[in-house]
Amino acid sequence: MGQCSTRQTTQIEGSDDMRMRELGRTGIKISELALGSMTWGTQNTTLEGHAQIDRAMERGVNIIDTAEMYPVNPLSKETQGDTQKVIGEWVAKNPSKRGDVLLATKVSGSGYEIVREGAPISRDTIHAAIEASLRDMQTDYIDLYQLHWPNRGSFQFRQNWNFDATGQDTNEVNRHMAEVLTTMADLQKAGKIRHFGLSNESAWGCTRWCVMADTLGAPRPVSTQNEYSLMYRSHDTDMAEMSHHEKVDLLSFSPLATGILSGKYLNDQTPRGSRRTFVENLGGRMTRRSFAASEAYLNVAKKHSLNPCQMALAWCRTRPFMGTAIFGSTTMEQLDVALGSVDVELSDAVLTDIDNAHRAHPQPY
Repeated sequence: MGQCSTRQTTQIEGSDDMRMRELGRTGIKISELALGSMTWGTQNTTLEGHAQIDRAMERGVNIIDTAEMYPVNPLSKETQGDTQKVIGEWVAKNPSKRGDVLLATKVSGSGYEIVREGAPISRDTIHAAIEASLRDMQTDYIDLYQLHWPNRGSFQFRQNWNFDATGQDTNEVNRHMAEVLTTMADLQKAGKIRHFGLSNESAWGCTRWCVMADTLGAPRPVSTQNEYSLMYRSHDTDMAEMSHHEKVDLLSFSPLATGILSGKYLNDQTPRGSRRTFVENLGGRMTRRSFAASEAYLNVAKKHSLNPCQMALAWCRTRPFMGTAIFGSTTMEQLDVALGSVDVELSDAVLTDIDNAHRAHPQPY
């Protein structure tokens, strides 16, 4: 199988509406799919980005995810912030639609040298970042403001293989969290953000943010944006328990495993213009075990006459902790395929085969 096409789709009769879910305890309803934007400004033009927003909103998507460091593929100082500007130009052209869409963005931190020389997240960097985001997106407020990366580090992005938390200073972590939470409270009071979220966080981190927020009377995190897909199921255990008790929803990024689940990279192929053209190992996701795992899921899709991308996104919908699955597209055809996943219902037989594939190929990267 190559890139996902509109063929091999099983639809629910008469199901045309995007399902909506409450985001944490906010009362806000978010669509089960979120439009990712990180290619706007490099792989996609401004006009292409606007066309994607229009199409996604027509089909019921009401949340766009971005970050101050975007676009990617490649990341660079020259283009940093351009994705938010693409969104801002759309907002300026469509002021009456601003209330119909939730804008989610992120403040960068340590390790992202292209933004503020990699300065860690602090009260000062948050204020600088949010003013730039508001200006670039031509909006008075941000619906969901997220920390892109914990200051103390993370085991995300393949750092789990040698993760060691013993170098963390608990007192410094507590001080930092208190500073961030009081800053978020000030921004919320000023009307510049509606809600606060995390990204690339752990179960301990999410819980600690919640406890400290309650102690300080500050806004609780309502979500964490972590990687999650058929091939990367790190949210299934302790994170799932945290999500249930603390009402911190998962906003999953890379639900198609950066395209691996589409089958386009099978047999070590690299289609022209694909993400692998820019990042050869797809952030450590391309391993010998990845090919075998992706083939197992492709075989499940073929067996049940399902489009593999739609199967992967529909499966995300079955997860009890899922707030929304964030997908990105570089073509309108890819966008339409992803949007079509909302009309795909996975039978018990499909879910059983998916479970068997997971047991045979757990965490391949």
